[in-house]
Amino acid sequence: MSSQQPKTFLDKPVFAFCITSLIMLSVVAFSIETLPDLSSEDIRLLRYAEYLIVGLFTLEYLTRIYLAEDKLKFIFSFYGLIDLIAILPFFLAFAVDLTTLRLLRLLRLARIIKLARYNSAFHRFTKALYVAKEELIIFTLASFVLLYLAAVGIYHFEHAAQPEVFRSIFDSLWWSVATLTTVGYGDIYPVTMGGKMFTFFVLMIGLGLIAVPTGIVASALSAVRDKKED
Repeated sequence: MSSQQPKTFLDKPVFAFCITSLIMLSVVAFSIETLPDLSSEDIRLLRYAEYLIVGLFTLEYLTRIYLAEDKLKFIFSFYGLIDLIAILPFFLAFAVDLTTLRLLRLLRLARIIKLARYNSAFHRFTKALYVAKEELIIFTLASFVLLYLAAVGIYHFEHAAQPEVFRSIFDSLWWSVATLTTVGYGDIYPVTMGGKMFTFFVLMIGLGLIAVPTGIVASALSAVRDKKED
């Protein structure tokens, strides 16, 4: 139990269920808004649903600030910022242009992150990421280095044969991303023997890139679960 967020009715399972339901309702409403040819009645219903969701989220946010022992610390905490982002787009929408409004609507999806507060699995996953943060940072940096080296290598093999496709290292970076992640969109590919052989080795490395972080996070999750049981 954190110092800035004492245990209150906000931490009861019933309240958690209600907030989770509101988040799901928000996601469904967001998806329905993208449907073409909505009637004026549907639009009005979606608007009322958004008013209800934002009103309740705002009430929850203000209540948590009121009940927090260290109010400033809660406001700038992870969950405090997520609670703020969940309601901020609605209030900012009245003072922005249409282009910015579309971006603010996308920010509404940040409400999904609020689920982490009410789900023990999310808590364990967050702790696992924290436990393995050093390994993940090192692996991420190594991945960026491999991406760049792969781009340089394919540029060396393919630039002369496909100057309009592999025009620069930056164009080659798109190929290295698609290849190392084993996505392989097929929009840019090698035609020389050297490029194909190089691609084979890059693909093998790409398989490892997927397996390594999975193993790191799985090991950390196991450690967190074992610690909780002990």
